[in-house]
Amino acid sequence: MPINILMPALSPTMEKGNLAKWLKKEGDAVKAGDILAEIETDKATMEVEAVDEGVLAKIVVPEGTSDVPVNDVIAILAAEGEDPKAITAPSAAPAKADASKAEAPKAEAPKGEPAKGEPAKAEAPAPVAKGGPAPVSGGNRIFASPLARRLAKEAGIDLAAIAGSGPHGRIVERDVKAALAGGTKPAAAGAQPVPKAAPAPVATGMSDEQIKKLFEPGSYEEVPHDSMRKTIARRLTESKQTIPHFYLSVDCELDTLLALREQINAAAPKGEDGKPAYKLSVNDFVIKALAMALMRVPDANVSWTESAMLRHKHADVGVAVAIPGGLITPIVRKAETKSLSAISNEMKDLAARARARKLKPEEYQGGSTAVSNLGMYGIKEFSAVINPPHATILAVGAGEKRVIVKNDAPAVATVMTVTLSTDHRAVDGALGAELIAAFKQLIENPMGLLV
Repeated sequence: MPINILMPALSPTMEKGNLAKWLKKEGDAVKAGDILAEIETDKATMEVEAVDEGVLAKIVVPEGTSDVPVNDVIAILAAEGEDPKAITAPSAAPAKADASKAEAPKAEAPKGEPAKGEPAKAEAPAPVAKGGPAPVSGGNRIFASPLARRLAKEAGIDLAAIAGSGPHGRIVERDVKAALAGGTKPAAAGAQPVPKAAPAPVATGMSDEQIKKLFEPGSYEEVPHDSMRKTIARRLTESKQTIPHFYLSVDCELDTLLALREQINAAAPKGEDGKPAYKLSVNDFVIKALAMALMRVPDANVSWTESAMLRHKHADVGVAVAIPGGLITPIVRKAETKSLSAISNEMKDLAARARARKLKPEEYQGGSTAVSNLGMYGIKEFSAVINPPHATILAVGAGEKRVIVKNDAPAVATVMTVTLSTDHRAVDGALGAELIAAFKQLIENPMGLLV
């Protein structure tokens, strides 16, 4: 029986990807573990390995195709004893191709259902009232996936009693399973679904056409958004709309830290190539200090969920890295347990692979906090946007010579302003102040970072 090769979900949040390149061609023998193709997500380029053996009979989605939904068939493998030439591709249209390729027609779907080849999840689903009835459309139509309908039918559950969490309130598999776990009763004979109240209107920005009308035709160039820019826009918009941010700023004196950094770098052993084994940056001290501060103030090392606070046992610190077209936040796991030299070398490796888009999803997803440093650009002070599921992010400005007061007299010191953005649902004002005070104490007394 032919084996379908599906577009893999390379991360828990991936909904679609770009098929960048096929590394096998039709007619090639395939063994388990062989690299079949390269898939581009919004953050990285990943290799897809074969899990079955056979002959690559048909490539369904050509390389260069973008926005291929997860679980769509991208190729077909002929099993042992099958004639590869006798296998035909599915009749469904492929995903949307790049602008340089003709766009394939999409199969028309019934009203309320996604068209064949469309992603299973919309970019911005409408909010659904928790515990409310399933959405209906004109009469008694309930929006639910085929799998959700089958599971509900088998369990004897009325779909009208289930709140949908999919796009626009659509009921999906997890909603039916949650209803079963919660003890939802089977549907009564003849029961009718209850229409759902219309959601409150959501403010929207200007349309593309409204914006373009403000500028003279030909005075601008349209540069289409790539998947990374779309993801950044969506996630940061969601963050500012759903997370109540508040900000705390302090000035940290750096002179002691800079002197210690110079001593440590000067004492670094040389490798066989004559290069030092490590070269610490101020950012390495910042990462370590933030991690240790979270260990000293564990109630701030948390992530908010609607049902519970997740209190983390380690400080996994994400570090914003600028890459062409956007940014990515690779994570230094268990940063509180690592030496400054280990953090420094790990960050150099992560940053290099981030710019080459070679990070694995587990290397940039999750984490408990983050650091965004714009000091190297001469930025004195700024406030960063929290990246869920984090409850905090530290914005780091430039270290600069300033006149301060010491012992009731003016003095010159190297000072760095840092601003902590905090999710007020998870970290209150006093707790945030305690965290940033612990950070300041560690930065100004950096010997504590070495023990």
